[in-house]
Amino acid sequence: MNDTPLVEVAESHLDAPRLGDPRYAAEPASVFAELRSRYGPVAPVLLVGDVPAWLVLGHRELQHVTADTETFSRNSSRWRLGPQLPPEWPLWPMLGGGRGGRALLFLEGEEHRARSVAVSHALTGDLLEFRARCEQFAEELVASFAADGEAELMSAYAMRLPLLAVGWALGLSPKQGEDLVDSVTAMTAGGPDAFAGQQRLRDVFAELVERNRKSPGRDVTGRLSTHPAGLTDLELVEDLAVVATAGHQTTGNWIGNALRLMLTDPRYTDSFARGRLPVGQALREVLWEDSPTQVVAGRWATRPVELGTARIQTGDMVLLGLAAANHDPTIRPADGSTPRGSQAYLSYSHGRHGCPGPARDMAEVIAVAAIEVLLDSLPDMALACAPEALSWHPGVWLRGLQALPVTFTPALHAGQAPATWG
Repeated sequence: MNDTPLVEVAESHLDAPRLGDPRYAAEPASVFAELRSRYGPVAPVLLVGDVPAWLVLGHRELQHVTADTETFSRNSSRWRLGPQLPPEWPLWPMLGGGRGGRALLFLEGEEHRARSVAVSHALTGDLLEFRARCEQFAEELVASFAADGEAELMSAYAMRLPLLAVGWALGLSPKQGEDLVDSVTAMTAGGPDAFAGQQRLRDVFAELVERNRKSPGRDVTGRLSTHPAGLTDLELVEDLAVVATAGHQTTGNWIGNALRLMLTDPRYTDSFARGRLPVGQALREVLWEDSPTQVVAGRWATRPVELGTARIQTGDMVLLGLAAANHDPTIRPADGSTPRGSQAYLSYSHGRHGCPGPARDMAEVIAVAAIEVLLDSLPDMALACAPEALSWHPGVWLRGLQALPVTFTPALHAGQAPATWG
């Protein structure tokens, strides 16, 4: 799809910046700071095709939007511009429209509550066993490249460990797990392959659901498919796709962002490599500083409302600037440091549509295992390029490195086959 405007842009958005350009990918914090300076806590922005939206930058304002579900709906059918957009608009897969199904993210009321309870129940497993599996997978992955003295950690480790962990938890086969990575990456990038990626993802879970209907496993998919909520096959596919997307992409990029800070910022070198903080606490500081989830879509106004200095009309789309809210100067210390010991970051969103507790627990278990095993195995690891040479994946929603090359002293007794599950 080219850059031709798809809808008529209102006067409020005539000079609005577009999210997703190269500078946004490289320096989102600077972009958010400029928006805040120019517009205040809520800014007009444009998406692909010059589609207008409002981006919430303020911590207090974001909490208000996520708490007031009567005014700010999660149902994309309320979007007044939705009917004007073509079904192939590449951001539809992340907005619950176009060719989308009825995913948990875009439901409201009792239907959302029931589906959310079922997903939370399915994710509530044995964390001790899950942690042991994550550590095993991490050790096997490190062993596969430890003898080389160099590695590209995003593809070989940061993105692969969550694949193994989430795949094992969901009951995916190794082939299905590999398909999942390519599909989710294409879908979240919001490019020309977004719909093809979404369809491949659905195909993976349709096959998994069919298998579990015949013989439910003792895993997340098995628990969800037998839950008293009685989810249909389509509902199972949609909700499992949400779990897999969040569990893989956000966790993998959380690990990658943490490693980058550890290798380039002395504060995080002290926190991680020198043990100033427990790894879990250091990872939570990374959520404040460089959240893998930059923006979440979306909410749709059910009535005219003023938010910050913005005058939002009925049917307007509101985007949640999670990373921007984490840098709101009204809650951050004057020196820009992270609020020590505080877990008020909004990287998991907020309110009844926020990430459920069991999913947060699983993500942190994966990330902690990733950092601890890597530090134990390769303590002298160093970045193999200049920090400014690192590049970021394009897109509006997530922030993740394209590559993270490192060098280290080759380890003995390494060279095992890449980790898998079975």
